[in-house]
Amino acid sequence: MTDAPGLVEHFFRREYGRLVAVLTRKVGVRHIDLVEDAVQGALLAALTAWTAQGLPEDPAAWLYRVAYNNLIGDLRRTAGRLRILERAVDAVAGSGDDPAPSYFAGEVADDMLRMLFVCCDDAIPRESRLVLALKTLCGFSAAEIALRLFTTEANVHKRLARARDRLRETPPDVQTPPLETLRSRLPSVRAVLYLLFNEGYLSAHAEQAIRRELCDEAVRLATLLAEHSVGAVPETFALLALMHLHAARLGARLDGMGGLLLLEEQDRSLWDRERMRLGAEWLERAAGGETFSRFHAEAGIAAEHCFAPSFGQTRWREIADLYAMLERIDPSPLHTMNRAVAVAEWQGPEAGLALLQAIVPPAWLAGSYLWDAVLGDLHRRAGNCGIAQGHKERALAAAPTEAVRSLLRRRLA
Repeated sequence: MTDAPGLVEHFFRREYGRLVAVLTRKVGVRHIDLVEDAVQGALLAALTAWTAQGLPEDPAAWLYRVAYNNLIGDLRRTAGRLRILERAVDAVAGSGDDPAPSYFAGEVADDMLRMLFVCCDDAIPRESRLVLALKTLCGFSAAEIALRLFTTEANVHKRLARARDRLRETPPDVQTPPLETLRSRLPSVRAVLYLLFNEGYLSAHAEQAIRRELCDEAVRLATLLAEHSVGAVPETFALLALMHLHAARLGARLDGMGGLLLLEEQDRSLWDRERMRLGAEWLERAAGGETFSRFHAEAGIAAEHCFAPSFGQTRWREIADLYAMLERIDPSPLHTMNRAVAVAEWQGPEAGLALLQAIVPPAWLAGSYLWDAVLGDLHRRAGNCGIAQGHKERALAAAPTEAVRSLLRRRLA
């Protein structure tokens, strides 16, 4: 019997953003709320129809057809949108195939990537841009976004509302911003792709510790960006190198039961050598010019892990130095915390603790499971068992998923 709920979840993750991007291209970003309603309606219809009738021959085309019909129906019922309706292309007429769109010179030749640039409008506050793109195009829940941005679900909803209000003011004829505007939006687009990959690499989803399809989509979009005249810059190459180097380890990050493995527990023979090669090639391309971004530093750290013969032979001093560089480029207590972990491996847990004790973490980090997990581990290794136990209990209580909680139990045992 067909597992309809599971299939709808699968297609929600894979097709939601694509459908929103394709349909928004047809009717304009001003009507993105109607587009999202139409797509969500199609997914709800799939849950009912696929349970009763089984899986259609082409599920993606079925979803597109239903979402398109929902959207056209909404437009017909709404006064003042006749011109939009007349301009919309009836892609479901006849065979129901989704024809390949035509692109003008200079446009981003992928609907998802193009919509990322639209969502990253400079007139929208940065935090709202990230929320809009992650919710509308990546299908993230408010809880997943809140975890990634170290904020609350209430703030996520507020930021999303502000972003959508701005999009409603967009002129109806705007499709893809001009090239100069695209360049100013590059940092925000890269930030979204970075967060998309991270959600795949360590997911906030209750039942999936790793979501490879999100990693693959982030790599696909980042590759398109790196091949576009606007995006072909060292920062993009470094981001793509970082993604490939992390993706190389995906196959070894889960045990036979689907639980997460610590880096020192992973079978390095399972690491993907082709991904490692691609990561090294993109990192070499990123070295051209005088730019050194946070993605360069993070890709360098990933390369040190990937190409170390073993966990014990990892060059922790070089990793600590790269984190120090990352702190200077993009100051954040998260980077200080990660440098402390590397210093602890290099010089011992007391040296790592000295780094952390020299800073006062902001509330968003002090309340995170990450902060307590690192302090718990370093105090345990330093022999401060009572202090370590308190941090361990707080880390386990704040862990976002059972997979992370299980990993912490082993690490902090």
